[in-house]
Amino acid sequence: MTRCFSFSEAMNWYHRSTFVKLGLRSTITDLNDGTVMHCWVPDAPAATKPNLLLIHGLGSNALWQWGDVIAHFTPCFNVYVPDLVFFGESFTSRPERTESFQAQCVMRVMEAHSVEKFSLIGLSYGGFVGYSIAAQYRDAVERVVVCCSGICMEEKDIREGLFPLSDLEEAASILVPLKPDKLRKLVDYTFFRPPPVRLIPDCALIDFIDSMCRDYVEEKKELIRAIPKDRKLSDIPKITQPVLIIWGENDRIFPLELGHRLKSHQECIARL
Repeated sequence: MTRCFSFSEAMNWYHRSTFVKLGLRSTITDLNDGTVMHCWVPDAPAATKPNLLLIHGLGSNALWQWGDVIAHFTPCFNVYVPDLVFFGESFTSRPERTESFQAQCVMRVMEAHSVEKFSLIGLSYGGFVGYSIAAQYRDAVERVVVCCSGICMEEKDIREGLFPLSDLEEAASILVPLKPDKLRKLVDYTFFRPPPVRLIPDCALIDFIDSMCRDYVEEKKELIRAIPKDRKLSDIPKITQPVLIIWGENDRIFPLELGHRLKSHQECIARL
């Protein structure tokens, strides 16, 4: 039987073509501990350009998360765009699921490509990872941009109703959607003015799910469960780099209150 046209695969091809045209190449780094990391790196890094690390969030891989904006960065920076563990072509057989472990894996990729100094942008879950990189590798990270990332959330925030979804398992089933209705809910939560996904047929949504969401389902849910586990503001380190905080005032995943909390936590070196 002839396979139907896949919009998701077409978009994958489009984003890959865009990255290649902008001078990036796909690389695989074996960390020799059961972990393999995929990363887009400059084909010919320019000594005159600063280095910039882009860290994606949950829901998609590096291609989809940064594909629409990557062209704005490459003229000014040597851009590095990894797939986090269990996204894209990155995976591990190790049991760790924390953002600290993700941070260490990303940093080892940067070291493998001889990148000693860089700034970073972390989006949503990528903000947790980027913040952890900045805390663990202070001499390597120059500046930090955090986009809509609830770094200063606490485990009690879930119990006290700060989030629209207080059931972590329900949240995980939406953030890692396996059915069209869950994907529609994800779009509703992540867009201020969501596209009319209710008008999109199930077959088109299933195409996206098959392309982007079927791999490492339980591992991705474990990453989500690990975020709030035993999390307390007093345990979150302050980082020394200048921090720019970017937030949507109507964010329904991580409410704006968490942006103000991060700014207060970082005191004078953060801007919201």
